[in-house]
Amino acid sequence: MLKNFLYAILSLTVLPYILNAQPTSKIAPKREFRGVWIATVTNIDWPSRPGLTADQQKQELIGILERHKSQGINAILLQVRPAADAFYAKGREPWSQWLTGKQGLAPAPGYDPLEFAIREAHSRGMELHAWFNPYRASMNMITALSANHATKMHPEWFFNYGGKKQFDPGIPEVREYITQVILDVVKNYDVDGIHFDDYFYPYPLAGQRIDDGNTFYKYPNNFSDIKDWRRNNVDLLIKMVDDSVHHYKKYVKFGISPFGIWRNKYEDPEGSESKGLSNFAELYADSRKWVKEGWVDYINPQIYFSFSKKVAPYGVLLDWWSNNAYGRHVYIGHAAYLINSRAEAAWRNFSEIPNQIRALRENNRIQGSVYFSSKSLSTVGRSLGDSLKTDLYKYPALPPQMPWLDETPPNEPKALAADALKDGVHLSWQMPLKAKDGETASGFVIYRFAEGEKISVLDPKNILRISFENYLSFIDTTVESGKRYSYMVTALDRLKNESDPSGPVGVEVPLAKE
Repeated sequence: MLKNFLYAILSLTVLPYILNAQPTSKIAPKREFRGVWIATVTNIDWPSRPGLTADQQKQELIGILERHKSQGINAILLQVRPAADAFYAKGREPWSQWLTGKQGLAPAPGYDPLEFAIREAHSRGMELHAWFNPYRASMNMITALSANHATKMHPEWFFNYGGKKQFDPGIPEVREYITQVILDVVKNYDVDGIHFDDYFYPYPLAGQRIDDGNTFYKYPNNFSDIKDWRRNNVDLLIKMVDDSVHHYKKYVKFGISPFGIWRNKYEDPEGSESKGLSNFAELYADSRKWVKEGWVDYINPQIYFSFSKKVAPYGVLLDWWSNNAYGRHVYIGHAAYLINSRAEAAWRNFSEIPNQIRALRENNRIQGSVYFSSKSLSTVGRSLGDSLKTDLYKYPALPPQMPWLDETPPNEPKALAADALKDGVHLSWQMPLKAKDGETASGFVIYRFAEGEKISVLDPKNILRISFENYLSFIDTTVESGKRYSYMVTALDRLKNESDPSGPVGVEVPLAKE
């Protein structure tokens, strides 16, 4: 009893890393980030090919979201800007070639893919994080680019590397431009987060050099070492984006998914016991600094390694990132695409990633997972998708709280009522009164309890529905005739703080007539 009481107390705290801590039972935590990347570049995940009709694209995306909902996923990281192009209408960059088949060609009038994706995700209790590639401007030097593409409008902003055009991060106008591109989405769309992946300065290629010497000469910013200067250029963008996003919408989360190694211990005594490519040295990305300075709300390191990877063991990097969280969230990036591959014997063990999830749940400074990529969970990683659905993510979860952005819970919904009718139990309620921060509710959680079951909102197995919409009714069609049920409803604000429950309200489902 004492253990359960302590867990109940811990679950009510505002600290996210405590809230996410598991009880010693095997029930998954009620709060956990469960994300998946939906990649649009080269049509990796969606749409399946360029040039599909709007209805075809919508049906594909609905199918993807339904599949992920059934797997327990609660966050979609949708790539909306793969190469200085757009999967949304309300912005300054041309439509993506991977959407319509030709860069700059608009889809059907009235169809905005990002707007549609947000609405469909929220109705299923999933956050939508808009995923941007900040510096990649083209995937090759052959594909025709639109006349209003940034490379045509400002050719002086770019260098060529590895057969691709890249924004030059050292140019102040480039950092300002990218920030404004992101703010187009923040201001015009109901996104839950802004997300960067691991592409800052390009991954090193043999025989290639970054052609930014003139930029260094023109904008030295008091640096004499070009490597330190490059890292500072990336820092400047991260800080600018963080400040700008939260200036316009405090509740929009900002997160980055860097390569899994910050620095190796042989490079820096504070680095990890690993021997691989590092963010700091090869990519000029001081990923730990962004967490330490509070410039990101979450860090999502891509630990695409197995437990047995000698140069970079999963367990070692998991512990390192947890010890360098500085109070921010850490979500682990998992390599679902490597399952059953020949990359390493460990990937032919279908328990590899399930065991990675179990390991991170034992660490109370890790708050969740993200999988690369969507398609993998139904193809090479189908076994993982099944494990999530039937075991690890069997019960729903709310995203972890971020008290540094907002720790004021909403008030409870009012006037909860339940009526048993022929088609199920009809629930209705009213919007809560405004909380002291002025918020009412932007989502609700419905809990259901069978007769004799302990009534508590702490156990995720009693969650019937989560939705990030401000609907005020629901029909429970899964009840059994002749049974008694109790219901409670809680309100969620934009950062998923949860109110006290309204209810419980009991109802008896009449016996079906023969």
